[in-house]
Amino acid sequence: MKTLLDTHALLWLITGDERLSETAKKTFLDQENSLFFSAASFWEICIKKSLGKLSLKSGWIEAIQDEMKINAIQWLPVEMLHCAELTKLPFYHRDPFDRMLIAQAMVEDMLLLSRDSRLSDYGITRIW
Repeated sequence: MKTLLDTHALLWLITGDERLSETAKKTFLDQENSLFFSAASFWEICIKKSLGKLSLKSGWIEAIQDEMKINAIQWLPVEMLHCAELTKLPFYHRDPFDRMLIAQAMVEDMLLLSRDSRLSDYGITRIW
């Protein structure tokens, strides 16, 4: 199954964070799954890092790239269709990065690996 990783999910997966659920770990390790990391999530990480809201060790960009390569996580760019889908979304959730992930999951017919239960309000399949 095609699975889009929420920003926190990728960070927690690669750092071994204890908040990661067993289902999330199994999904990540299942070779049958095609995993995707969105450009929107990378943008979110960069913004939070620049604002001092996210502390990352030096070499964090390379660490993300390495983990993507090792775990066959595919890059998902933000496309025009994804942006257009945003215009149809109700405002159950106001975070612009999460809204883009929702739009991408809808357009690309993907599951969304996220702890945020509010994302399920959009009718996508969220796993955690």
